[in-house]
Amino acid sequence: MSEDPAPDARLVHMANQISDYFQSFPATEAAPGVADHIRKFWTPKMRAELIKFGEAHPTALHALTREALILLKP
Repeated sequence: MSEDPAPDARLVHMANQISDYFQSFPATEAAPGVADHIRKFWTPKMRAELIKFGEAHPTALHALTREALILLKP
């Protein structure tokens, strides 16, 4: 029986999927769209974990996810 992926891995995967969706939007709407989606549908704990992970491992994140994290920081 395999273990579930680490919480960071799941969050990164989900955030990068959201960014994949928004990458076809105009540049002025893409990162804000990712940030808005995460703000609306993710818990504060999930957002904090993604921000912490992004600071430590920025290259693991889609470019739009990195831009969205700047907009999500308190």
